[in-house]
Amino acid sequence: MAMTTAPSIPAMARLSAALPFWLSLILIPLAMIAALYGGWALLLLPLATWYLFTVLDYFTGLNEENEDPQTPEAQLYWYKLITLIWTPIQLITIFGAMIYVVNTDHLNWLEEWALFAGFGIISGTVGINYSHELMHQKSKLERWLADILLASVLYSHFRSEHLLVHHRYVATPKDPVTARYNEHFWRFFPRVLIECYVSAFNAEKAMLARKKKPWTDLSNPFFRYWVLQAGFIVLAAVIGGWWGVFLFLAQAFWAVFQLELVNYVEHYGLTRKHLGDGKYEHVLPRHSWNAAHKASNWLLINLQRHSDHHYKPDRRFPLLQTYDDNDAPQLPYGYPLMTMAALSPRLWRKIMNPRVLAWREKYYPEIEDWLPYKQGTNPLPR
Repeated sequence: MAMTTAPSIPAMARLSAALPFWLSLILIPLAMIAALYGGWALLLLPLATWYLFTVLDYFTGLNEENEDPQTPEAQLYWYKLITLIWTPIQLITIFGAMIYVVNTDHLNWLEEWALFAGFGIISGTVGINYSHELMHQKSKLERWLADILLASVLYSHFRSEHLLVHHRYVATPKDPVTARYNEHFWRFFPRVLIECYVSAFNAEKAMLARKKKPWTDLSNPFFRYWVLQAGFIVLAAVIGGWWGVFLFLAQAFWAVFQLELVNYVEHYGLTRKHLGDGKYEHVLPRHSWNAAHKASNWLLINLQRHSDHHYKPDRRFPLLQTYDDNDAPQLPYGYPLMTMAALSPRLWRKIMNPRVLAWREKYYPEIEDWLPYKQGTNPLPR
């Protein structure tokens, strides 16, 4: 059962209600300070995203209220606007900083690398997350903004993989992004880098085949992905030569690292029941980990209400519902702290494995053999 629905907010009051979700903008001046001062200031971005919001979660607690999912689109303007303006803000920040560092000499090469690794935290924590919101919308503008953000971290195929593979096969062995029980992050990360690209390409190829077209048809979005990504690499080369390309690649790598850390947390160990003949039960809130932590949901525009996102993928982020533990498994902490825990396999298993086992017993006591789910193979029909 979803939590209690909050009273409807008048249209004029929605600006103040939306403002907490604009907290991502505080990362931009922190990025500028890091670029200007280097040294200790380079720690500002990881400290703000991982540690500051963990502390804020502790003091702000949980938000267990829900907006009316039938709220008219017109009343969501201030929520939508932050996702629309983020693309130019991120690009100006990254490439503006690149122009600055290659034309000054107060940062050494290691500090420049650390700066752009920090930018990767921004483009991964915020940029890819916003692209995730944008790619789910019908507007061509929003989908293009999503493509641009993903190309800026060289992960354009994420859109195809997410929409055509992940949402269809989530919490099954057919989904590369669903972390298996006992699979630690350092095994998960290289696996998904390969498998997600292959699955995304094959999904687009299969769609074209159903239309009697080859994968080389120009309607294949991978051509758009490759052109956009090449354009960003060329831009980095024009600004800073090979060093500019290296800095751009450093930013992209750490953005993808952030994304896959979150992907690892979101579905770890959870599986849909196999119904036989390769079919699975419908996706329910129980098939994603839910987190109602207020501050980190501000930063991540309610991404932690992931149980509802998979249950109702077309809902915009302010309308995503949170659930209690009767309907969805709950993370003990928000994503900032949980992703840090995921870096330590022993700590992660200590925190999460008992929760996965309790989830199995609660929702699927009739399943005795979980080995096929763990190994990533289809269980035999029952």
